[in-house]
Amino acid sequence: MYPAELVKPMREDLTSIGFNELYTEQDVTNALAKEGTTLVVVNSVCGCAAANARPGARMSLQNAKSPDHLVTVFAGVDREAVDAARAQMVPFPPSSPCMALFKDGELVHMLERHHIEGRPADMIAENLKGAFNEFC
Repeated sequence: MYPAELVKPMREDLTSIGFNELYTEQDVTNALAKEGTTLVVVNSVCGCAAANARPGARMSLQNAKSPDHLVTVFAGVDREAVDAARAQMVPFPPSSPCMALFKDGELVHMLERHHIEGRPADMIAENLKGAFNEFC
């Protein structure tokens, strides 16, 4: 578990742009039960989350179409919520950071860590924008 003061600014990278934090299994269940599209970001303390994932998520929202709901769980901190979110991302193996787009509770697009690490934020944003244009 990471100290709260360490992860606070990393959480705020997403909450400041409209992401809601999920802490429990029930939070995840409720979020994914909502009608429409939901982007789930599994946040992380790693460098690729800071340099690629969070900026890519932020840039992706500058699009004509975007998800109805934005939520995040924090790997290494919100274990119950992370486990519940990852259970909905099967058949993809657990990774962090990662991003998943759900439509009416069904997984329709996935960006795993290996799609994020080493790729510029704008490339990640373009990938997400393509998914938003198709599913949102």
